[in-house]
Amino acid sequence: MKSKGMVYLVGAGPGDAGLLTLRGAELLARADVVVYDALVNPDLLQLASKPVEIIYGGKRANDHAIPQDELNRLLIAKAQEGKTVVRLKGGDPYIFGRGGEEAEELAAAKIPFEIVPGVSSVAAAPNYAGIPLTHRDYCSSFTVVTGHEDPARKESDIDWARLAGAPGTKIVLMGAERIGQIAEVLRANGMAAATPVAMVRWGTTGRQQSIAGTLADIADLAAAKNFSAPAVTVIGEVVKLRSKLNWFEKRPLFGQRIVVTRTREQASQLSSQ
Repeated sequence: MKSKGMVYLVGAGPGDAGLLTLRGAELLARADVVVYDALVNPDLLQLASKPVEIIYGGKRANDHAIPQDELNRLLIAKAQEGKTVVRLKGGDPYIFGRGGEEAEELAAAKIPFEIVPGVSSVAAAPNYAGIPLTHRDYCSSFTVVTGHEDPARKESDIDWARLAGAPGTKIVLMGAERIGQIAEVLRANGMAAATPVAMVRWGTTGRQQSIAGTLADIADLAAAKNFSAPAVTVIGEVVKLRSKLNWFEKRPLFGQRIVVTRTREQASQLSSQ
């Protein structure tokens, strides 16, 4: 009887390949199958063993290469073949990544699995944009909500009135397309129109873009810049620190596309700069 394989739900981090954990890199190196999402940095696939079966799982809003139910069955089937499967997910598997649902299906099928946490864009994107989520002079807490709930829901599960009144920084994931509605509902529930807001797109990567404004004008700024997903929105006084702490976007080659006439492996040191 063939022994069951193992499934590892691995957080790939927010985009910068250097933010993958050592555990994640170790598992990629011995994987038989890698199933990866759209927001995973493709450079990470170079860490996979050879030969390895690499499957694109998609997972962007309204663009799923493999429907979730079918993807769950795929993970189970590959493990039942006795294979080591790495399910490579953007950010952290258990933060708005449907990792919990996938783990439930594996548990129900009695497939051994392990969760490998990843660096989430919740903290990483603001960090790379010069925005600390907490600061002794500004706040000592932060709240994270999704800006993209299940479209089948008729009403929001988020208590926007409570969120607006809560102290500390507010982080909205996947809310770029609804930033106007989000800003409006927060203002309607008592937040000042002058509250600072920043949005970070493709955070931690060479494609990173950031804009900053207030609840009153952030929607117009986003529209003018055609600011779309994937983006993280930061709301609160800590945004004021951006001009002082914005280290990543001030790097000499930030935003430049450089052609390196070497193999990927030889170019790795230069690419990291």
